[in-house]
Amino acid sequence: MLRADVLVIGAGGAGLYAAIEAARRGADVLLLDRSLVGRGGATVMAQMTVAAALGSETEDDPAHHLRDTLAAGRDLCDPRLARLLCEDGVEVIREMDAWKAGWARHGDGRIRQVQAPGHDRPRCVYVDFLSTGPAVSRALRTQAQRQGGIRRMGEVLVTDLVLSDGRVQGAVALDLAHGVPLRIAAGATIIATGGLTRLYRRNSASANMAGDGYALALRAGATLIDMEFVQFFPIGHLAPRMIGMDPIMWDPFRYKLGGRLLNGAMEEFTDRYGAPDGGRYVVTRDLATYAITREVAAGRGSPSGGAWLSFQHVPEAVLRENFGPVIDRLAANGIDLTQTAVEVAPIAHYHMGGIRVDPAMHTGIPGLLAAGEAVGGANGANRLSGNAITEALAFGRVAGREAAAIAARDGTGWNDAAARDALALAGGTGPARPGGNTAALFHRLQAVMADDVGPFRTAAGLARAARRLDDLATELGEAPAGAPLPHDLARADWFDLRAGLQVAQAVVLAATARTESRGAHQREDHPGLDAAWTHNQTVALERGCLCLASQPVAEAA
Repeated sequence: MLRADVLVIGAGGAGLYAAIEAARRGADVLLLDRSLVGRGGATVMAQMTVAAALGSETEDDPAHHLRDTLAAGRDLCDPRLARLLCEDGVEVIREMDAWKAGWARHGDGRIRQVQAPGHDRPRCVYVDFLSTGPAVSRALRTQAQRQGGIRRMGEVLVTDLVLSDGRVQGAVALDLAHGVPLRIAAGATIIATGGLTRLYRRNSASANMAGDGYALALRAGATLIDMEFVQFFPIGHLAPRMIGMDPIMWDPFRYKLGGRLLNGAMEEFTDRYGAPDGGRYVVTRDLATYAITREVAAGRGSPSGGAWLSFQHVPEAVLRENFGPVIDRLAANGIDLTQTAVEVAPIAHYHMGGIRVDPAMHTGIPGLLAAGEAVGGANGANRLSGNAITEALAFGRVAGREAAAIAARDGTGWNDAAARDALALAGGTGPARPGGNTAALFHRLQAVMADDVGPFRTAAGLARAARRLDDLATELGEAPAGAPLPHDLARADWFDLRAGLQVAQAVVLAATARTESRGAHQREDHPGLDAAWTHNQTVALERGCLCLASQPVAEAA
């Protein structure tokens, strides 16, 4: 039996900050991750910028940042969460500076800030040479190591939360390295597992971002919100083949240096779709995704089925000044930006939906909180560029503070009877091996989501997706095959599929009901925003079935 005051599930940016904050407030913290602590999740992969109204380049205020965030969210943001992101974001970014994150600076010592799509002024900080995410993760790992009271465990898959008398008392997990189940008692539990974009065939996610945190929360009785809104990054790398580099690396290139987005005829085209750009990269992600997809559908795409992104107008000296060693890594991949354009296309990147919380990150289930991309509501129908890491840090800090207070007040308990079924599933012997090919099932799940639940949807496609997901759930069965083994990837895949299928069904349910086009949710059979749909949709699990409901958009505090 493992015990802690605070259990944090997920050790990316949100989880690490939550653990640090809880420990600073005196809690004994257990920090778990599917991979190596601080080296999995989305934060370490981020190469771009972080939004905060520091006012380093020009006069700014969190109120201006909030205005841009609400505008990007197409009237569906929870303004309380959005305000928290924008206001507390300034504090956490300055704290990250004190922790030696290494924000790029001017010669006079001012932190550099650049203008990103959807922002009204330069507001985004970064670490030079596409190193923002790794630098942030390194700073958080270092701080967590210096901060007493944090135990770290990697290669642990949490399979279920444990409830007793309506309260989360901890979790059951599978020790992947040894193939044994774990009982973990905690006074408060924080879900910081990131989003769901690994559910798509073409994605920028880490391998453990398939919505497992959402499914944990659902089965514990929590509610999900805004599940239909999946953001597709418009200029994910498509061709030529590139090894060892992030597919979304082109964003900072484009908004630092300008970049020409061209169709197959080498024509700029975004202005055809009400999104004038002129190489300045001011078009929001949903509009750019729409423009590229429409050009491809019209037969005007690039050879590999996307669009061209050209920096041929940028002198090599300027490229090297801004991206130094990255230019050499590109050259090793046979890419010379001064001589040729690259092909880009939309790629599943971020999920605006997630677990419904209040501004204290409480889920409504006693003892359970959430943080980071696992939280839904702050970004509405479309996330503003640069808000992801800010959200992770700001929400992680609040969740850690609140969890420490809950644990100090309520203590830690455990009910073996409440954990019995989850322990049996994690450690029991299911159908005799060989079972079904779980890796193949997951590829089929990704194909369903990519083909019919992508950036452009129809009633027919969503209905087809719902049927195919039901078929996959039937094939998956009620338990993983065989007894658990050390490094049992098939067993881990089974739990991923159980969670991923449930979450995918929630996305399809919400997307089918929303008969309009708003932000990242575009219905080809219902074009245009409908004011009657200015409300949020929620999904809950009732007697084993997903149930959809609606709620008014929250009012500002």
